[in-house]
Amino acid sequence: MGSHDIRRAATVAELVAAGHLFDHPVRPEWAERFLTTAGHHLFLAHAAETDGPVGFVSGVETLHPDKGAEMFLYELAVAEPYRRRGIGRALVLELARLARERGCYGMWVGVEHGNDVALAAYRSAGGKDDGPCSVLVWEFE
Repeated sequence: MGSHDIRRAATVAELVAAGHLFDHPVRPEWAERFLTTAGHHLFLAHAAETDGPVGFVSGVETLHPDKGAEMFLYELAVAEPYRRRGIGRALVLELARLARERGCYGMWVGVEHGNDVALAAYRSAGGKDDGPCSVLVWEFE
């Protein structure tokens, strides 16, 4: 396992530099909004042998009147050459640490069936299966 450093993203430039890790190009105006919205968190992983980020995890605190605060692990990504080195696990554990620090009672993530790499990372960080689930989406365009 190589050495890596986990740091909270604080600037739009950092998110743009991590653009290769996201599903779509980072839009600066959305990155700025994410960084300045309360309860939105993103950590970047940096490997010792590279200049740029090799992974990230994002989370959003959700609130409910009868449950309190819970962390939704929105997305986890680790660049292909850096997978299976503990980086995903470290990112998840850092988000869980922050969730506890901020008073969240728990954390959850949805994972597609067959995404064995993600499932392995989440399980190694202490995540437990909560049974099957369906995801329904509404697209507003």
